[in-house]
Amino acid sequence: MRTIQNRSEILFLYDTKRCNPNGDPLDANRPRIDEESGCCLVTDVRLKRTIRDYLLDHGFDGEPGSKGDIFVRSVGGRAVTGTERAKAYNSREEYLQKFIDVRLFGGVSAPKASPKVGKQVREVLLAEAALDPEAVEPDEPIDAHKLFHFTGPVQFGMGRSLNRVQETFIKGTGAFATKEESIQKTFREEYIITYGLIAFHGVINEQAARYVGTTQDDITHLIEAIWYGTQSLLTRSKKGHMPRLLVKIDYTAGFFIGDLIERLRLIPKAGKREDAYADIEDFTVDTSRLVAALAKYADRIERISVLQDDRIQLSQPIPGDTL
Repeated sequence: MRTIQNRSEILFLYDTKRCNPNGDPLDANRPRIDEESGCCLVTDVRLKRTIRDYLLDHGFDGEPGSKGDIFVRSVGGRAVTGTERAKAYNSREEYLQKFIDVRLFGGVSAPKASPKVGKQVREVLLAEAALDPEAVEPDEPIDAHKLFHFTGPVQFGMGRSLNRVQETFIKGTGAFATKEESIQKTFREEYIITYGLIAFHGVINEQAARYVGTTQDDITHLIEAIWYGTQSLLTRSKKGHMPRLLVKIDYTAGFFIGDLIERLRLIPKAGKREDAYADIEDFTVDTSRLVAALAKYADRIERISVLQDDRIQLSQPIPGDTL
C-alpha cells in the first residue's frame, strides 16, 4: 500500500468525569489548569501514550508474527533509551515492519548520529516507502541505533477542555499500615476535576509521511487507538474517560482548514452553569461554525469521516461518512 498523499485533520472530543486527566508531576500531580481561562489542559504526550498502549495490547508488540511494534515503550517492565530500543533492529526490513510508532510519530535518534548515517537511512526509508527493492542491496546492514530524528507525520496540539472546570481536593487512607504492628495507616491526597469535555486537534502531514512510509492502514490503526484506547482507560486515576466525537477531514493537495477547536463552543442547558457541568447531557455542543467552514471549503475536501457517541448532543450534525 502506498503512502498517504493528502493532508488530513483530526478533531477528537472526549469527556472526563471525577478523575485526573493529566497530572503535572511538578505540581503535586494536580490537573493542569490554565489560570486565565479555567480550562483543563492535557498534553499531546498523554494522548500518544493512550494510542501506544492500545496498539501494544492489540497486536503491535514486536513478537514473531505480530503486526508491528511500538518504538517508545518500556521493555521487560523497565524504561529504556531510544538508542537501546533501536539497537535491536539492524536491517531495513525490520526497521519499517517493526515500528508502526515511527510511521505515526517519528523516531528518536542517538545524539551522535553522523550526517552520513542519517542520509543513508533516509534513503533507505524513501526506497521502502516507494517499494523499490533495487534502491539498496537486499542484505545491506543499517546501524539502526544511529538513526536521526524523523518528524512524525501525525502531530497533535495541546488538548484543552471546552468548559471551565472545578478542581477538587480529596483525602483518603490506604489499606496498609506505615510499618508492621502499627495501627496508623497510610494517607493519600489527590486532586481531580468534576467534569471536562476535552478537545484535541491533530494534523496528518503527507509531506512527512513520505519519509517514513505512513500508509492508510497506519492511519486506520491510529483512529481505532484514539477512540477505543480512550474508552479503555480504566485505571483508578483515569476511569471516567469516554470518547464522544471524532472527525477526520481528508483534503485535496496542499490545503487544510485549521483552528477546528476554536469553531466549537458549549451551550449550557437551562439551569446549568459552565463551571458546574457534571455530565455530557448538561450542554449542547454548538457546531454551527465548524459546519459552516466545512461547507465553505467543500471543494477542497475529499472526504469527512465521523465517529460519534450517542450521548453527545450537537447543534448541527457534522456531514460525513461513519467511521
